[in-house]
Amino acid sequence: MRVLYVTAVIIIADQLTKFLVKGIDVPLLGIALQGMPLGASVPVFGDLLRITFIENPGMAFGIELGGKFLLTIFSIAASIGILFYIYMMRCEQLVFRVSLAFILGGAVGNLIDRVFYGVLYGTGPLFYGKVVDFIDVDFFNINFLNFHLSRFWVFNIADASVTVGVLMMLIFHRSLAKESERLPEAERETSSPTETSSTT
Repeated sequence: MRVLYVTAVIIIADQLTKFLVKGIDVPLLGIALQGMPLGASVPVFGDLLRITFIENPGMAFGIELGGKFLLTIFSIAASIGILFYIYMMRCEQLVFRVSLAFILGGAVGNLIDRVFYGVLYGTGPLFYGKVVDFIDVDFFNINFLNFHLSRFWVFNIADASVTVGVLMMLIFHRSLAKESERLPEAERETSSPTETSSTT
């Protein structure tokens, strides 16, 4: 379960960057970060990469799925399911477990926003927070029927983590499948000497 360290690093990095962008004020801890105004944009590498502060009430990349409460409950259930799956797969290849850790880190990172940010920032009750997005990347122009895209959807570290985890699974899928096929053969080879000795 050491791969959960990867999950923890992703969650911490995700939340710290969101606090820097949105700002946070905790007088009891002496924390006071002003953050950026909603909708503000700061160039990092010209127009190629910008920090643009928006809030997303839906899923990753602005995808809407049901109401906020149902989406939050679904996210909680999915995170618990991924955590349980990581435990069940604790003996599998490292790359597979790391990819799951990336996905879990991203899921929990955005889940924290949805569960607590409404209360933390006084904008809504528990489970009704909005996700902070800020990574704004230039994108090649796409014009297809009525769909137009010149910049990629604004996202955050949690979104990027989920994407990286899924891509890792897709890239290493064949090697993982071949490894799982080799295991039964190896087990048969190791068990054959004992079987022959028992028959003699």
